[in-house]
Amino acid sequence: MLPDIKSITRAELEARLKEWGEPAYRAGQVLDWLYKRRVASWDAMTNLPKPLRAKLAENFSLRVLELVLKQGARDTTQKFLWRLPDGALIESVLIPANPALYGESSDRHTLCVSTQVGCAYGCKFCASGLDGWKRNLGPEEIVEQVMAVERWNAVERSKVESRESSAGGESPRPSALDSRLINNLVIMGMGEPLANYDNLLKALRLLNAPWGGGIGARKITISTSGLAPQIRKLAAEPEQFRLALSLHGAIDEVRARIMPVNRKHPLAELTAALEVYQRRKDQLITFEYILIAGVNDGLDQTKPLAALATRLNAKVNLIPYNTVEGLSWARPAESVCEAFLSALENLGVTVTLRREKGGDIDAACGQLRLKTERELAGPAA
Repeated sequence: MLPDIKSITRAELEARLKEWGEPAYRAGQVLDWLYKRRVASWDAMTNLPKPLRAKLAENFSLRVLELVLKQGARDTTQKFLWRLPDGALIESVLIPANPALYGESSDRHTLCVSTQVGCAYGCKFCASGLDGWKRNLGPEEIVEQVMAVERWNAVERSKVESRESSAGGESPRPSALDSRLINNLVIMGMGEPLANYDNLLKALRLLNAPWGGGIGARKITISTSGLAPQIRKLAAEPEQFRLALSLHGAIDEVRARIMPVNRKHPLAELTAALEVYQRRKDQLITFEYILIAGVNDGLDQTKPLAALATRLNAKVNLIPYNTVEGLSWARPAESVCEAFLSALENLGVTVTLRREKGGDIDAACGQLRLKTERELAGPAA
């Protein structure tokens, strides 16, 4: 299979074009079509000579995601179900303007992207790994989630602007393709991002590059269930990507009950790795803490959680559990969530309680993909 054009860097593209005897400025033109105009075919690159387009097509693929289904919540959160070229399904979620969750002044449009088909880490409350792990996503498949959502948005905006122009007799506005939608990325979709380390870092560098996605490193948050060695490795990288830990339990007994990864990397090892990251990056770490009724929502859990957050200068993001069909875990009552929040605040922790968006769609990560796959498979024989 040919390498995808969205999996190579500018330097790699320039080297290939130089081999072909093309002028240096051609690289900028190609990248502009890919990342600014977000085109889906070689023929759309109209300012490139036809022989060059043919040469590019002979040496690279230009694959795009197929939109299978989109769910839009009443609060305008949008969940996208994509089909990959091999038929596998993944999810992305577009979250509209939010109060700051990861240290930014505001999150104007945040996209949550997936890094794997399924997940091997088996968190007991999560839909992503219910059917196991299938494969890692390539860098281009991570990048393409951003491009595909922006492509969808450009089409939708063009429809609205065309209707408005027709109604008001105005001249058409500049193309919606010229504007960017996504300001922030959270790598919190299907899969364990740090288990796909090399592909993830290459994708994020493409999305961070000014000639690529143009998303600032501090606007990109990587979430992990707690792969301590990879956290140390990430700490040594030059980029200032933000880090979020899917904690969900501040003592080993609770965390190991719902997160098998804790047996391999218990909290003592994990905390040491996070301290390395915090020292080298000198930035806020976020603890994601899903509140699950009767599991980790007792007020006795607030003191160890506060101690860990204080030690690591971490912010805590409380998330009431989104129920998943087939799993017995339940969402705590609102009063329980509020009491947990107040207890942490009284202990001096920087904490938010997410009155999450997307509550009227299949909001739990991997839930829409799992539901669709089972519907497509039909009843068991």
